Amino acid sequence: MDNNFQKKGGISVETEHIFPVIKKWLYSEKDIFLREIVSNACDAVTKLRRLASLGQYDSGDETYRVDVLLDKEAKTLTVCDNGIGMTAEEVDRYICQIALSGALEFVEKYEGENKNNGIIGHFGLGFYSSFMVSDTVELITKSYTGAPAVRWTCGADGEYEAEAGERDGHGTTVIMHISDEEAAYLEKYKIEEILDKYCAFMPVEIYFTVEGDEDATKKKEDEKEPEAPKPINDTTPLWLKNPSDCSPEEYKEFYRKVFHDYREPLFWIHVNADYPLNFRGILYFPKLTNEYESIEGQVKLYYNQVFVADNIKEVIPEYLLMLKGVLDCPELPLNVSRSYLQNNTYVSKVSAHIVKKVADKLNSLCNTAREEYEKVWNDIRTFVEYACMRDHKFYDRVKDSLLLELTDGSFTTTADYLEGAKETHENTVYYASDKAAQAQYISMFEAQNIRVALFEKQLDAQYLSMLESYVPEVKYVRIDANVAGALKNEGDATADSALSELFVKVSGNDKLKVEFANLKDAGVPLLLTISEESRRMDEMMKLYAMNGMNMGGGYPLDATLTVNTASPLIEKLGGMEDEKKEKTAAYLYQLSLLSQRKLTAEELQKFLKDSYSVLDLI
Repeated sequence: MDNNFQKKGGISVETEHIFPVIKKWLYSEKDIFLREIVSNACDAVTKLRRLASLGQYDSGDETYRVDVLLDKEAKTLTVCDNGIGMTAEEVDRYICQIALSGALEFVEKYEGENKNNGIIGHFGLGFYSSFMVSDTVELITKSYTGAPAVRWTCGADGEYEAEAGERDGHGTTVIMHISDEEAAYLEKYKIEEILDKYCAFMPVEIYFTVEGDEDATKKKEDEKEPEAPKPINDTTPLWLKNPSDCSPEEYKEFYRKVFHDYREPLFWIHVNADYPLNFRGILYFPKLTNEYESIEGQVKLYYNQVFVADNIKEVIPEYLLMLKGVLDCPELPLNVSRSYLQNNTYVSKVSAHIVKKVADKLNSLCNTAREEYEKVWNDIRTFVEYACMRDHKFYDRVKDSLLLELTDGSFTTTADYLEGAKETHENTVYYASDKAAQAQYISMFEAQNIRVALFEKQLDAQYLSMLESYVPEVKYVRIDANVAGALKNEGDATADSALSELFVKVSGNDKLKVEFANLKDAGVPLLLTISEESRRMDEMMKLYAMNGMNMGGGYPLDATLTVNTASPLIEKLGGMEDEKKEKTAAYLYQLSLLSQRKLTAEELQKFLKDSYSVLDLI
């Protein structure tokens, strides 16, 4: 071959080769074919409406609609519209040539740079999705211009015939002759399911009828005055309205309709973003039955009111995936891939805007609807804590709206809690992790007017560590970690070295630290405490199924036993004879251990033995 050989031209594709590809691979989900045909019909109506608004067509009192007709006996599924229609030349241009979109040319001619025109189709491939389920497709169309109607028929091999047709008015009818292999698409429930999923909010009224539907006929006979047919779709979904025009009941009804959830949502966020983002939607915080219920939500993505996909995780930050809602993003193409979404600048900006709107909503509720906010706080708390842990910017936005639930059932912010604690425990938040098990400690703190917060959820340990890393000057200390340091001594407490040695001996932990305090309101002789840092480390090690860090009774090294010298039992203990003193001390230590955690099998056995020994002393 000549080294200077050069040739230019266009790639040609033979229909006998491309149609098998279309039939099998055009869309990953075969159900989408009906969405494509119906959205084409809606486009045809939208174009005609636009021409009428420009004064290029007199629509009079014309009512636009799309009809879907199922005829199981004839094995056909038909979609009919009374939109713009096509001339013979346009059929040749837009139907006989694959991927030449009439919608795109219409937009360029009549809309210029206006992307918000409501026209759905862009690629010119949607019509051919009908061949995914059909042996033969018929198209009968008549242009609004009054040009003669055209009938176009094509088989699955790509061979077509076009001839003069008959049609009463302008518009297009697509008749799909369903193949035997795809007979499922001749079932009423199947078509209803697809229409409900993909076409529930399309902008033109859609009516679905079944030829020879016995149920519908019987219903009409039973009714004295049959109701007029109702469209299967809502042409003006709630997200298109201004938030000020929507009532709470409308938001709840929309939620029930879209997500089939009988429980009312906690609250919702109506997003109406203009240039440059240009997207709308409604996001709901769902109510969970319990803490362990699945927190995966469901966000439906739409393109100009046409359903695109469920749970597009790339549009919603992963820490907000418990949200349920709808997003209508006309800046995205109708058919999107996950890789496209992951690398799209517009998607990342939408995601950032959603985060901001969620933060704004939380702040608004906290500042202007505090009572309502407190009622839902425990339902959203886990979500909010996790979001703060995942995104420092989100934390910065909502930090003043993070609530603390107190043991008395009230709520406060950290700032308000610390303001009231200036004189007693400045920059320290005391909390309980188990209200029932730590009831004794709670009563001690409350007796001295120290408020106690509740952090009882599994996520709270990591959340508190995060808070301390964000605001190092504020410490979160569990109430059983430093009782003597937190509570007021009623006087000097004299240390007793002999008593210290005794408790170290009966504990079996030669590293146990023993201190003495005069705690008149404590009501107990001994308090066993573990430092906050050591306990968190121990919990983390257990979380990762690691051993170590424990000694004597399963405790970290810096366990501290506080001996309450104000307790009559401690006073009596000093005057007991040695054998009785050691048995009593061992029993008292076991009680203090029991107030901290569950005993191991070995510890429980020893506790029972010591209990019986003490009873023998009576």
